Amino acid sequence: TEDPQRKLVLLKYVDGNYTNYMQGRTRFHKSDFSLEILNTSRQDRQLYEYLVSKGPEEKVWQIQLEVYEPVSDPSIQILDWVLANSSCTITLNCTAERGDNVSYSWGSQDTSTSGLCSHNGSLLHLSYSLQNASIACACTASNPVSSQVIPFDSSECSYEQGGKSPVADPALSSLTALLLL
Repeated sequence: TEDPQRKLVLLKYVDGNYTNYMQGRTRFHKSDFSLEILNTSRQDRQLYEYLVSKGPEEKVWQIQLEVYEPVSDPSIQILDWVLANSSCTITLNCTAERGDNVSYSWGSQDTSTSGLCSHNGSLLHLSYSLQNASIACACTASNPVSSQVIPFDSSECSYEQGGKSPVADPALSSLTALLLL
C-alpha cells in the first residue's frame, strides 16, 4: 500500500460559514475569498492548493507562493583602477548584503555617459578620459519586491593617485597616494 498524501488545511468554507484552522496566522477575506498569510516568512514559500467542491465536481488550483527578502542598500567596491595616458580604467563591483534573487544593473541619468554606464550584472568595467570632469554612473540592486540605487563618483580616479591600486576605501586611497609621492 502507498502512503496517503497529507495536506494541512488552512481554511474550510461551507455554505457561507468558514473555519480558519490557522487563526492568528491567516486572515480570510470573505468579500473576495482571499486568504492572507500574516507575518510572512521564507518558510511560507511553498505550493498551496485552492479547492472548490460542488456536488460530485471538484476544482483544484495550485498556487506557488514566493517570499522575498527586500534588497538592502548596495555598496560599490573598487576592485581595480589604472591611470594612464590621461584616462582612467576602473573595475567596480556592486553588491547588496541582503535580499533574495538580487539582480544588478548599471546605468546613468546623464545621456552623454549612458553608453559608458549601461551594463547588466554586478561588475562594471569603465574606461574614460580624465577630461570628462564627471561620469555619473549608478548601480541598481533589485528583486521582485524592492529596488535600491547607489551612485558612483568618478572622481575616484585622479592624477594624485597615480598608478594602479586595488584600494576601495577613499581614505586609504589618499594614504596610498601620499606614500607614493
